[in-house]
Amino acid sequence: MKFTASIVAIISGASLAGLPRAHGITLEQVLQTTLEKNPTIQQAKARLEEAAGRRLVFQSIAWPDAKIGVPAGVQGGSRAGESGTKVFGFVRGFLTQPLFNAAIPSSRRRGDVEILIAQQQLNVAVMEQLDAARVAFYAALFNRELESIRREQQQRLEENVTSQKDRYQAGLTDRGAFTSATVEARALDAQVESARRAWQQARLKLAEEMASGSSSLPVPEGELRTTPLQVDLDSETGRAMEQRADLKLARLLVRAANEDRRIIEAGYYPLIAARMSGDYIPVSGIHREDSSRRTEDFLSSEVRIGATYTWHVIDNGKISGASQKQGAARDINELTCRKLKINVRAELSRIYNDLKAIDARQESLSGASTAAQQGVELVSQNLANGLASQLEYRVSQNGLLQTRSGLLEAAYQRSLAMAEWDRAIGRYFRFSDDGKVP
Repeated sequence: MKFTASIVAIISGASLAGLPRAHGITLEQVLQTTLEKNPTIQQAKARLEEAAGRRLVFQSIAWPDAKIGVPAGVQGGSRAGESGTKVFGFVRGFLTQPLFNAAIPSSRRRGDVEILIAQQQLNVAVMEQLDAARVAFYAALFNRELESIRREQQQRLEENVTSQKDRYQAGLTDRGAFTSATVEARALDAQVESARRAWQQARLKLAEEMASGSSSLPVPEGELRTTPLQVDLDSETGRAMEQRADLKLARLLVRAANEDRRIIEAGYYPLIAARMSGDYIPVSGIHREDSSRRTEDFLSSEVRIGATYTWHVIDNGKISGASQKQGAARDINELTCRKLKINVRAELSRIYNDLKAIDARQESLSGASTAAQQGVELVSQNLANGLASQLEYRVSQNGLLQTRSGLLEAAYQRSLAMAEWDRAIGRYFRFSDDGKVP
């Protein structure tokens, strides 16, 4: 079965226009590689191909059943008018065609649904794996920038340690100021190391999702940046109802359960089939088995035509409970589908409100970061002139670190929220279905 696939554009909170790095990889490259190499996606593709291969099995009862046999042998002995040994062979054919079978339409539709289910299961796998790869990409960017901010802050504190050491040796300050500056610089070591480990773990997770075979871990390229969100919640909710792979899959499971129930019940409807059999004998003088007179021999080819009629008059699948069990499975699938539909709007509303709150927090932190940077520069100048204390310098540096880290975290949280938004909408990936999904 042929199918076409397209990656739907992702509204990303990350800008990929940063400076190129060694072995850098963009978000688009990450998603493309994940789509091609991720083992979970590959397994789902294999299941789709397997379902397409079973399609003829589901539809086979709708087609004629034809058989051809070619008996051959040697006939010997003698009787009146004949003598000697003869080699013989002939062709025998049988054809059975169902004329009325209630299971044929259901089984054909079930075969189509089986392929659609496999398609949507592949869509769900693709959506989950692409989302995981995207989140790992953002996590790597976040921890890389967080480590950079903390190292930059640590470098400033190291410069302060050097300055305080010189002042202490010159007799301009006491040993307590030098010790305090050293302790403050060393306090960032653990935070820097924590960010570095998180950066490596995110790269490892990214390599796992991409099924990267290289010896080196991928290095994400770009920066976390935020852009204002302009969406219509009602229209996006409607789009989610149409595009969500899990919703499509839930509807298909309901449809499949209905077809299974019809197939079960169809086994107790009348079955009428036409039968035709024939023998073609290319030569004469070949004797029928157990015949003793020439009049009983096959003198020419023959064809037999008839019809068969069968009907189970007891039970329609309800006494044995098979029909009720399949109906219960259908009801469960219907409830699951309804629950998913109800949760879509609630989920989108929650993400939408989270995005608005993150935007407000980012705007506040942006102003606080500018003020903290100006305060650090002023305190640094006063400290160099002996007009500020180590406590004031430490407070200003900690304030700057918190605001810059908070601003970066807000950008990271917003990127994650946008990834969750795209997943909730169903925007990651979808097949161009051969048929409409109910």
